[in-house]
Amino acid sequence: MPIVPDMTEFGGNQDDDRGTARPSGTPVRNDTNPEPMPDASQPAPKPPKKSAGRDLSAAIGVGVGLGAVIVASLFVVKAVFVGVVAVAVVVGLWELTKRLEERKGIRAPLVPLALGGAAMVVAGYVRGAEGAWVAMALTALAVLVWRMTEPPEGYLRDVTAGVFAAFYVPFLATFVAMMLTADDGPQRVVTFLLLTVVSDTGAYAVGWRFGRHKLAPRISPGKTREGLLGAVAFAMVAGALCMQFLIDDGAWWQGLVLGLAVAVSATLGDLGESMIKRDLGIKDMGTLLPGHGGIMDRLDSLLPTAPVVWLLLVLFVGSG
Repeated sequence: MPIVPDMTEFGGNQDDDRGTARPSGTPVRNDTNPEPMPDASQPAPKPPKKSAGRDLSAAIGVGVGLGAVIVASLFVVKAVFVGVVAVAVVVGLWELTKRLEERKGIRAPLVPLALGGAAMVVAGYVRGAEGAWVAMALTALAVLVWRMTEPPEGYLRDVTAGVFAAFYVPFLATFVAMMLTADDGPQRVVTFLLLTVVSDTGAYAVGWRFGRHKLAPRISPGKTREGLLGAVAFAMVAGALCMQFLIDDGAWWQGLVLGLAVAVSATLGDLGESMIKRDLGIKDMGTLLPGHGGIMDRLDSLLPTAPVVWLLLVLFVGSG
């Protein structure tokens, strides 16, 4: 309640804010609604609740839906899952090249990237690592040639971004397709996906509850060292269980090593995409998935983790 100035100091009869006249002289105090004392105790404001910053229900619903599609394609027809990976790669390339053009004016050629990216995934499934490398080289060459049809200004910048996009999205994704070629391929892919999701979940849960010390504040202010420890613990436990019960000839101690490696690679992948988004000045790569952002916002930790899991499984139990 604002304090009304005492108008009697100016002399004469004045009206207060209620329209009641009073004589000049000693001020008359109106105690009808007394002001609270300045030092009166006030209830302390409630601390703000922590928030994930996203629509959690939408995120869970989309995650469950994507998981159902992946599991169904994995255990019904392997080739269908390869198609799912190829589609995710093409959409991810579209999001990445679109944001590069919007925010930086970089025009990485999408057509050769999309065609070459899908071919790269198929080549990795059919011909293994050799096929993936050949497809990668041909895709890079196609990017160089395709960009020649436009003016030379910005050529080096655009083709460099194109080759980076080809490596970052489809080439790393080919390791998922190569996991699938083993006799226990579906179980290997499930292990890869499960460990990455568990790592992310452990980082979020522990970091949200106990996080105090920032991990990389200049890159991702929300990540904490406590969250990283949570990711490592959750992933190592899940890795031990997966190697013991899902992977042929696997051992629980191998799962501990695998879980540790996944937690590190998934965190680095998340930080790497955060660097890209900070450089571009954006929060998400897209809006395709409610509660998640875009496809690339879900692939950030999966892509660099795929070659790590593929290599460790080959070393532990063979290529199958």
